[in-house]
Amino acid sequence: MNSKQVIMTATIIGTTAGSCVPLLWNASFLSLWSIFFTAIGGFVGIYIGYKMTV
Repeated sequence: MNSKQVIMTATIIGTTAGSCVPLLWNASFLSLWSIFFTAIGGFVGIYIGYKMTV
């Protein structure tokens, strides 16, 4: 896999995991918390994917 694929895969996993975090405390799937944690998960996924390729 090239670096773009690794970063994109990590970003998808991060956004998916981040969007599931608010569901642990029974928040709505379309709440502001879900959007916030989705963004945080995406940034973490990009960071991890970048670190894996460097």
